[in-house]
Amino acid sequence: MERLSIGKMAKLNHVSEQTLRLYDRLGLLKPEMVDESNGYRYYDVKQSAQLDMIQYMKELGMPLKEIKLHLKQNNIAFFKEILEKQKDKINDEIRELQYKRKAINRTIDSYDRYLNSPPPGTITIEYISKRQLYVREIGVNFYDYGIETYEKLLRKFKEQMLKDALPQVCFYNAGTIMKKNKLLNRVFESTEIFVQLDEDFVTEDLITTIPSNMYVCIFCNKFEAEIPYAMRLLEEIDKKGYEIVGDYICEVIAELPALKCNEREMFLKLQIPIRIK
Repeated sequence: MERLSIGKMAKLNHVSEQTLRLYDRLGLLKPEMVDESNGYRYYDVKQSAQLDMIQYMKELGMPLKEIKLHLKQNNIAFFKEILEKQKDKINDEIRELQYKRKAINRTIDSYDRYLNSPPPGTITIEYISKRQLYVREIGVNFYDYGIETYEKLLRKFKEQMLKDALPQVCFYNAGTIMKKNKLLNRVFESTEIFVQLDEDFVTEDLITTIPSNMYVCIFCNKFEAEIPYAMRLLEEIDKKGYEIVGDYICEVIAELPALKCNEREMFLKLQIPIRIK
């Protein structure tokens, strides 16, 4: 029998000597022989089969403790059960990565929209496609308060979002909705906060669909300027004789990464759905 030094065994199997020493300490792969005079480890080339199995299970994402347990049990049914659990874990990780990729794409898109938007105060008429929103009632009219209360209400919204098992990355560019009847009466009262979602983020019962429509829009870069700018929209609608056909939406186009005075920096797009008579 040819004995392989730890260096040769490591090179033959494309692992480090450190890895083989770790597997020895953990009892995963003991050397065939240890020279008592100098402590040198020697392996049998046939042990490569066990090393292959260890490396394979490690590549599947199994922790070394579970690998050791499986090798000790030598039970196919037990190994299959471990693999099923590992498959579920990997599927969860894949979903999480997909959420993050979509969140990154959404953020890039929001900054593109910000960079290509007209200056604040500009009024436009646009066709906006159908949107899917996660909407929650917060029970407080944030127009009655300042930015501090608004931030507290966002915490309440975020807490509800997490209870509904939405990923953390969904909490971005939170907007608000004001009901049509309030808007028509010039009563600024909004108690609903939303974020836009893809269908696969949540179950269908948590989605509110906003149908596609023509909108009169105005762009705004200050929290305090929303009501005056919204009034300008209403004046434009009255002037042109448009009919309001739905709820008012305050959409956050982008949240800027550089904060001023520790306050949230938002670029808003105020929108009122209309029918042109």
